[in-house]
Amino acid sequence: MLAFIARRLGALIVVLFGSSFILYNLAAISGDPIGALRFSDDREAEALIKELEEFLRLDVPPPLRYFIWLRGILGVFTGNVDFGQTRLRGPVSTELFAAIPVTIRLVLIATILSIVIGIALGIISALRQYSRFDYSMTFFAFLLFSLPIFWVAVLLKRYLAITFNNFLEDPYISMRWRITLGLVIGLIFASLFARSRRLFWPIFGALTLGMVGFLTFVNEAGLILNPRLGLVGILFFSLLICVGITFVSTGLSNRPALYSSLTMVPLTIVSYFGIQGQLNASTSIPRLLGFALITSAVAVVVALIFARQDRGPVIRTAVLSALLSANLIVVDKFMRTWKPYMEEDAVNFRPIPTIGQAKELLPQEDFWIVTLDTLIHLFLPTVALMLISFAGYIRYSRGTLLEVLNQDFIRTARAKGLTERTVIMRHAFRNTMIPLATIMVVDFAGIVGGAIITEQVFGWNGMGTLFNRAVSTIDLNLLMGVFSITATLAVLANLVADLLYSALDPRIRVGGGK
Repeated sequence: MLAFIARRLGALIVVLFGSSFILYNLAAISGDPIGALRFSDDREAEALIKELEEFLRLDVPPPLRYFIWLRGILGVFTGNVDFGQTRLRGPVSTELFAAIPVTIRLVLIATILSIVIGIALGIISALRQYSRFDYSMTFFAFLLFSLPIFWVAVLLKRYLAITFNNFLEDPYISMRWRITLGLVIGLIFASLFARSRRLFWPIFGALTLGMVGFLTFVNEAGLILNPRLGLVGILFFSLLICVGITFVSTGLSNRPALYSSLTMVPLTIVSYFGIQGQLNASTSIPRLLGFALITSAVAVVVALIFARQDRGPVIRTAVLSALLSANLIVVDKFMRTWKPYMEEDAVNFRPIPTIGQAKELLPQEDFWIVTLDTLIHLFLPTVALMLISFAGYIRYSRGTLLEVLNQDFIRTARAKGLTERTVIMRHAFRNTMIPLATIMVVDFAGIVGGAIITEQVFGWNGMGTLFNRAVSTIDLNLLMGVFSITATLAVLANLVADLLYSALDPRIRVGGGK
């Protein structure tokens, strides 16, 4: 395995070297950084030209100039990396270190959501082949896949930001909208859960009435301006999470896993009262991670109490149930922060931003308000990237799962008497992930490219902003700095995909020399 990784890293270094050499020389040849000065009538133009020629090393041919730049980059092996200086005489590294966290935060969240939601909907669509839900998802996926991301981003700004902010001036859901949303939700989930026409209409009617009743309750309780889960909401959703995780992970017939998971429900309620005093303005990420670690340890102990054999799946189920249930407490805290956040002068009851990545005038000492502000600013750009990306996962995961389900080993598993859940989750799904691993890598590079446009639409100062500035001003050092980071991430993602192959399919052997 180590030999395989070494060979792959060697090949990736060659790829990075070749692509960076070509890009640098093409960019150097295609533009003139001092072209505007050559036609200037300013008396100091000649002096400025000479100064820029010396600063940008324009007297050196582009191939040789590339190696001068590369010498600074190779300083990474000695701990003294130098990306050079921008045309504004500032270090490129400072610009990159400020922009990298912005883009990574945006791309990483959008990628994770796209993978999880897209694969989940694709699997459900395959299992409901030729159903209403399958046809709807197919249409939805092709529609989103064909839309340009800048157009989607502009629509999101118009309807999910401006229109929603206007709605908050008088936050009342009319009966027409309650019925419309009820019909839509009822149609979606009835198509998802109903296996026959006989069951479709009762489920559709119950969900529609339930949604209308829920929205009526939201109006009467004032939950739009002052949302909260509360004890009842945390109890309900925690129970739903624990049952759902157990069903997907081991099946409800696994009593130790079910009992371990359900034990997390009362423990979550106890934790809700126990840590309220700890979730204050001085809360920090390390403190939340500490709570998560304690929650996982308690879940492991509970799983060991209920499980006498085959403890691995039981522990996994209990830990996932505990973490997701405990996360409801954090969600409830964010929901209770919504009203104080909107009352801040920097927000002024228009919480959904259309531009920028943070409001600097907010009180920076309050962890919950600052974090909520960051999440709200992430909302629209993340949704824009996710909508374009996860449509492909729906189609790929659906087609791949249908192909796997027709394989001989799936028929053998069913003939052995395994439950359908075991056949799908333990046999079909794992083989489905092998080709999807390649799609994830390609999609990561695509999302980075989409982030360049999205950052421009939403006014984020990330890698996309630096790239556009480098191209428009013909700033080679800045351009190559952005390329170095994004290209390295792309090739490392390819390496991760190769390693995933061997983890997902034991038939694949790497580093064996055969």
